[in-house]
Amino acid sequence: MVTAAAPLQSTPAQTNADRAGVLPTNALLDVRALSLAFQTSEGELPIIREVSFSVAPGERVGIVGESGCGKTVTGLSLLRLLPEQTTRLSGQILFEGRDLATLSARQMRAVRGRDMAMIFQEPMSALDPVFTVGEQIGEAYRAHFPVDRKEARQRAIAALAEVGIPAPERRCDEYPHQLSGGMRQRVMIAMALICQPKLLIADEPTTALDVTVQSQITDLLRTLSERTGTALLFITHDLGVVAETCTRMITMYAGEVVEDAPVDDVLMKPRHPYTSGLLRSLPSLSARRSVLPSIPGRVPSPNAMPPGCRFAPRCSYAAEGCQVRQTLVALGPQHSVQCCRAAEVSLPGAVN
Repeated sequence: MVTAAAPLQSTPAQTNADRAGVLPTNALLDVRALSLAFQTSEGELPIIREVSFSVAPGERVGIVGESGCGKTVTGLSLLRLLPEQTTRLSGQILFEGRDLATLSARQMRAVRGRDMAMIFQEPMSALDPVFTVGEQIGEAYRAHFPVDRKEARQRAIAALAEVGIPAPERRCDEYPHQLSGGMRQRVMIAMALICQPKLLIADEPTTALDVTVQSQITDLLRTLSERTGTALLFITHDLGVVAETCTRMITMYAGEVVEDAPVDDVLMKPRHPYTSGLLRSLPSLSARRSVLPSIPGRVPSPNAMPPGCRFAPRCSYAAEGCQVRQTLVALGPQHSVQCCRAAEVSLPGAVN
């Protein structure tokens, strides 16, 4: 068990394997048929439908898709951060065998930050401008450990040093507006990791950063995950980041999981036309004066979903069987796809 006096740089066995209490082959997070609907003046508006996936201890999983596909709300739903008065959640969120969907608000507060943590998309909006970054990081630690402010400050300084912020003693007493965008994002990572969670959800942590800082942040997350054994759920629309950081990729479209497979398999041979379209849309330096492929149309509105396969109106491979609702089908021990034509069509990937 991790105690308040334990050093931040713990070994993977100390931080996660012993605390998990499960075999490495078992799922740390197992999401089963998770559905979410928002309450509106015109009735319920379904956002995600029967999303299922799992994350093993220490695994790095990327969730990709266009804006509006349900990636962020899925991450927020896992931590139950959406207002319960206006949302209806169904399905199971099994974390170490315990269903988070059935926990009380008090029980969930004990889980957030301690066992599961989240890096939010925009650090300037997530950080409080009237408190120093050290106070905010220390508060996250004091919420779960019985320590005084002095010890919490020392832990905050150690956490800032861990994420590569120079002069952490000085930066600890600075306010968010005094830091650059990259440093603010590192502060968010330090706040999420200070309690050594078993699962870290990163919601597009590199969106507002320049290319150089993006590379630094993705390298940092991958290195920290490898060193501490923390599982990573990386939500992004950048397939290049997923290829560099993650070992598995989940493709979401219109609130559904349409493909789930190891990253290398997807890059070489995607089995869903939407995944193939995303990969083919990546710019390439090899082809000169060629037209960049794109996916026609756009993600449908939640209140105007097409019948059957939700991607069919934009799919060049659509056939008669696509007019009925599709379900995830296993094509192998680690590859699942939601497409009735997956076995009969050959789709181009990113490396062919």
